Amino acid sequence: MKTLKKLRSSMSFNIIGAIVLLLALFGALVCVLGVMSYREDFMQEYSTTTHHIADTAAVLVNGDHLDEYLQGGETEEYARTARGLQRYCELMHVSMIYIIKVDTSDYGRFVSVFNPVNNAVDDTSYTEWEIGHQRDTTNEEYQTKYRAIYEQTSEYEIVFRLHPTDGQKEHITAMVPLHDSAGNVAAILCVQRPAREINNAIQPFLSQILLSVIVLSLLSAAIAACYIRRQFVEPVTKVSHEATRFATENTKGEPLGNISNIASISDLAASIDKMETDMVTYIDNLTAVTAERERNNAELALAREIQENSIPTGYPAFPDRHDFDILGSMTPAKGVGGDFYNFFLIDDDHLGMVIGDVSGKGVPAALFMMVSNIVVSERARMGGTPAEVLAFVNDSICERNTADMFVTIWLGILEFSTGRLIAANAGHEDAAIFHAGKKSVENAGEATGENAGQPAAFALHKTKHGLPIGAMPGVRYKDFELQLQPGDKLFLYTDGVPEATDSGNQMFGLDRMIDALNACKDGSPQQILEGIHTSVNTFVGEAPQFDDLTMLCLELKTPASST
Repeated sequence: MKTLKKLRSSMSFNIIGAIVLLLALFGALVCVLGVMSYREDFMQEYSTTTHHIADTAAVLVNGDHLDEYLQGGETEEYARTARGLQRYCELMHVSMIYIIKVDTSDYGRFVSVFNPVNNAVDDTSYTEWEIGHQRDTTNEEYQTKYRAIYEQTSEYEIVFRLHPTDGQKEHITAMVPLHDSAGNVAAILCVQRPAREINNAIQPFLSQILLSVIVLSLLSAAIAACYIRRQFVEPVTKVSHEATRFATENTKGEPLGNISNIASISDLAASIDKMETDMVTYIDNLTAVTAERERNNAELALAREIQENSIPTGYPAFPDRHDFDILGSMTPAKGVGGDFYNFFLIDDDHLGMVIGDVSGKGVPAALFMMVSNIVVSERARMGGTPAEVLAFVNDSICERNTADMFVTIWLGILEFSTGRLIAANAGHEDAAIFHAGKKSVENAGEATGENAGQPAAFALHKTKHGLPIGAMPGVRYKDFELQLQPGDKLFLYTDGVPEATDSGNQMFGLDRMIDALNACKDGSPQQILEGIHTSVNTFVGEAPQFDDLTMLCLELKTPASST
C-alpha cells in the first residue's frame, strides 16, 4: 500500500503513465481508422479486378446464340463455349461463372444458360445448374441490379455478400451485360469470387500496426523515463535537497549553477513538448507508410500469384511427348510485369506458341497481359491462322481499351506431321532460328551473309511486322511460313533481352544475343534459356534490371511419323 501510494505521488510515474495512456489511446484510434481505410481500398480494388474477370469471360460467349442454346439444348458450339468458360473459371480461381436470361417483366425470375462451377477454389459445394434451369431472383437487391443492366443504366454491378445467412461462404459477385450483335442486352454474365482474401489481407495488416504501436509505446516510455529523470526530476530533487539543507544549516553549499536557473527548467519543459510533438508526427508518418506498404505488398502478391498461374512453368511441359521440347521463362523488372508467353497443344498434331510485351510495367501492364494472354490462347484453340487470330484479338482488345495500352505479339502454330510453322507478327521482335542441317546465313529468312558456309548457327528470321495489338481496330495481319526439321530450334524473346543495359548505359544488343545463342546452340531449350540468362546477367552486372526479361525456346526432335 505504501509503495503504491508512493508511486501515485511520484512525478515520474504520473508523467510516464499519462504518456503511455495517450499513446495507447492513439494507437487504438490508428488501428481502427487504418483497418477501415485499408478494407475500403482493398474492397474497391477487389471489385475492379472481379469486374475485369467478368468482362474477359464475356468475350468467350456469342450473345446472338443464347436463345438457340435454350431451344436446341447442348449443341457443339454450346459445349465448346461451356468448356472455355470452365477453363477460365478454374484459371481465374473463381467459384462460379453463370449466364442467365432474366424475366424483364418484374426481374423476379431467371433461366440459366451456362453455369461452370469450381468448388475447389473455396471448398464449396455448389451444384451446377443445367441449361434451362429456372430460379427465383435472390432478393430485391439483385432485382434492382438486373434491371440496371438490362436497361443499360449501368455498365456493371457488384454485390458483396460478406455475411451470408444461407450457409454460403463469403463472396463477391460481378455482373456484366452480354450483348447481341445489335447492341441489345441478351443476358447477364455473373462471376462469383471468394472474398476470404479481404479478411486474410486485413489480419497481417492489423497485426503489424498493433505490434508497431506496442513497441513504440514501450520504447517511448523508456526514453521518456530516462530523459525526464535526468533533465527534470534529478535537477528539481537537487534543488529541493539544497533548499532543505540550506534551511537546516543556513550555510552556503556548493553552487548548483544552471541547474537551479528557472530558464533552464523552462527550456527543459520546451524540450519535452518538442519531444512529444516529434513523437506524434513520427507515429503518424510510420502508420501511413506501413499502411501503404502493406496494401501495395498485398496487391503485388495477389497479382504475382495470378500472373504466375497464367503461364506454363513446369518442365518438361509435355512429359508424354518426345517429338519436341519446349520451355519458357519470365523475369519481371518489378513485382509483376507486362511480358507473357504461352504454349499449348491445339490438338495432337498442332502446337500453339505465343510471346508478347505489353506497354508499361507494374500492375496495369500485368492486368493487360492477363487479358491478352487469355484472349490469344482461347481464340487460337478455336482454329484459324495466326493472322486471323491476331486480327480477332486486336478487335476484341480495342473494344475496351480505354487505357490506350498496346501489346506486341508473335504467334505461331507448328504442325508436327510436316514441320510447317505458320506465324504472324504484331510489332514484336523477330524470332531466332537454328536449322541443324543447313549452313549458317546472316538472315535465316532469305539473305546470305559473309558467314555463309560456316557450321549451322542461330540467325534472326526477319519478317514484316504488323501494328501492335490495341493500336487501332480493323488491322489485318499477314501469315508467314517456316519449315522446321528434326534438330531445328526456335528462340522467341521480348525486347528486355537485347535492351538489357549495364551500368555504362550500353545495351546487350542483338549481336550479343545471337552470339550467346550460338554458344549453347547444341543444348536443350532449358540449357539455352539458362545460357542466355547467364550471358545477360554477366553483361548487366550490378545495374538494376530495366525491363521484363522473357524468353521461349522450342526444339523439334523427331519427325511426326516416328511419334
